[in-house]
Amino acid sequence: MSASTSRPLPARPPADDLPAGGSGAMFDHIAGRYDLLNRIISLGLDRRWRRQLVAALELKPGQRVLDLATGTADVVLEILRRQPRLEVVGLDPSPRMLAVARRKLARAGAAERVVLRRGRAEALPFEDASFDALSIAFGIRNVPDRPAALRQMARVVRPAGRVAILELGEPRVGVLTPLARWYVHRLVPAVGGWLSGAREYAYLEHSIAAFPPPGRFAELMARHGLEVLAVHALAFGACHLYVARPAAGVREEAR
Repeated sequence: MSASTSRPLPARPPADDLPAGGSGAMFDHIAGRYDLLNRIISLGLDRRWRRQLVAALELKPGQRVLDLATGTADVVLEILRRQPRLEVVGLDPSPRMLAVARRKLARAGAAERVVLRRGRAEALPFEDASFDALSIAFGIRNVPDRPAALRQMARVVRPAGRVAILELGEPRVGVLTPLARWYVHRLVPAVGGWLSGAREYAYLEHSIAAFPPPGRFAELMARHGLEVLAVHALAFGACHLYVARPAAGVREEAR
């Protein structure tokens, strides 16, 4: 099915009607139904992708892990399922998303094992080399200053530690590319807006299309302090998992 044969969508709201794209305020508006929307829009694949993200961290007992753009704590809970004996810190700019995360952690009996903080990826309030591993799922796309965030990741993770980044992108190769693009550009914002009643999901389409191709993003990571170890394409290239570690000699630049 192509976009030309689909039914027209409602007109998009004016840009000044929406919170700043990717801002904490924007995610405050959709926090209550964020998990449900993720399950439906990703066809349930987001759970599998998060498991692959956490597996890439190669976690060991006693380590300290930072989850950026932690949202409703789905990655944090997967980290604890895989390796319960860890110290986990989750950071997010949205207070309402963090409120949902606290409730989920309490229901799972994990509240005492996790520290949740409000903050931005571009200005991490942590010491150099203070974490053994770092994850960020579906968050780097929303960071206004990606180079600064990447430098901060390289700064706070110890030299041999792992950094795993999971992010959506526009599929560019393969026979199913037209269908995948139709899904991203037409169905995702339509279904997201209909289910949530929030026009913020129109932002999702634009942010996915604007995110750099995997090769270019891997180059950006390398330029800003992260040695890229692997890039895995998931779901016909609709999602990519980037695995890296801090490159040598980057901490002074990131301060």
